[in-house]
Amino acid sequence: MVDPLRQKYGSWAPVLLPFALLTLVALSAWRMWPSGQPAPGGQAARSAPEGPQVHVFEGPTMGTTWRVTALADGAADPSTIPAAVAADLAEIDRQMSNWRDDSVLAALNAHASTLPFPAPTMLLEVLALAREVSERSGGAFDVTVAPLVDAWGFGRVAREAPPTEAELAALRARVGWSQLHVDLSAGTARKDQPGLVVNVSAIAPGYAADALSDRLVALGFPRHLVDVGGEFRARGDGPSGPWRLGIERPDGPVGARAVQEVVPLRDGALATSGDYRNYREQDGVRLSHTIDPRTGRPIAHRLASVSVVHRTAALADAWATALNVLGPDEGLTLAEREGLAALFLVRDEAGFVPRATSAFTALRGAPPSATLSP
Repeated sequence: MVDPLRQKYGSWAPVLLPFALLTLVALSAWRMWPSGQPAPGGQAARSAPEGPQVHVFEGPTMGTTWRVTALADGAADPSTIPAAVAADLAEIDRQMSNWRDDSVLAALNAHASTLPFPAPTMLLEVLALAREVSERSGGAFDVTVAPLVDAWGFGRVAREAPPTEAELAALRARVGWSQLHVDLSAGTARKDQPGLVVNVSAIAPGYAADALSDRLVALGFPRHLVDVGGEFRARGDGPSGPWRLGIERPDGPVGARAVQEVVPLRDGALATSGDYRNYREQDGVRLSHTIDPRTGRPIAHRLASVSVVHRTAALADAWATALNVLGPDEGLTLAEREGLAALFLVRDEAGFVPRATSAFTALRGAPPSATLSP
């Protein structure tokens, strides 16, 4: 398999994550450039007839792309945005990359000890958020699942044969979110077993979107939309009302994607997890790239994708992954219990059936600034 996840998430692979399933729709900057591309040089600024200037910046990062759409309401200088974004993304990569031998996370994984490991704040924050979702999802979200992902042939090294029962048993003994502990006040992470391997690719893109959003506010751009590898964070209004994000309907060919539903968003985040574009077949059996950490096996339910609207992109990212692991029934039950705004697209004989949580249904008829998931 030729690193399909690295094309999207690059340094944040391996293959526990889906392709980017969210599509921007009805965005003012896109109306200015119908092709959806920025002006030459990777940046653009246009004035709406009666509104602030819209500045669009984008570029590559860690095997995927980032895109910032910022509205200039005051004296803030938009030329400061690209360098600030690049610096923040470079630091996140330095801390959280699984593809760099010199990253902090690589050092944590090489730390063959149960003694505390000193780590920088951003990585510890991601690990703490991950543990929160792991606990609340009953282990459906697990940043230590990488050995199982590798065993099923979705990691950095191609593998065709499925793991044996003995291999699975041995690998499952090395996986477990509860064996990783974070002490934010002390600035350390600690493993219960030295061989524990951590991968934050199912939450780091969302965290990066949140970090860039905070940076834009600090630079004087409180109205903006950030996209990092398909995870979105919005603040304030767009040029003509709330930002509008489309949830993809998973029944079209690549390059001809249809929108299932448009979500108006202000001061929140949207993330989607799914497997309908990232799987392989083995002996006539479809194998999803998403591995259930509780069983050690690829998910085998009928859920095609699940989208989560949350207050932060990091939590939307992590919860979308957890609900995708759990499936349309167990996942919907958990999402209702947690008060999550989630939309499940479930396969059936005729195509796909949407199932929305109560919180998501409420958002459909509520102002875009309504309270999001806790």
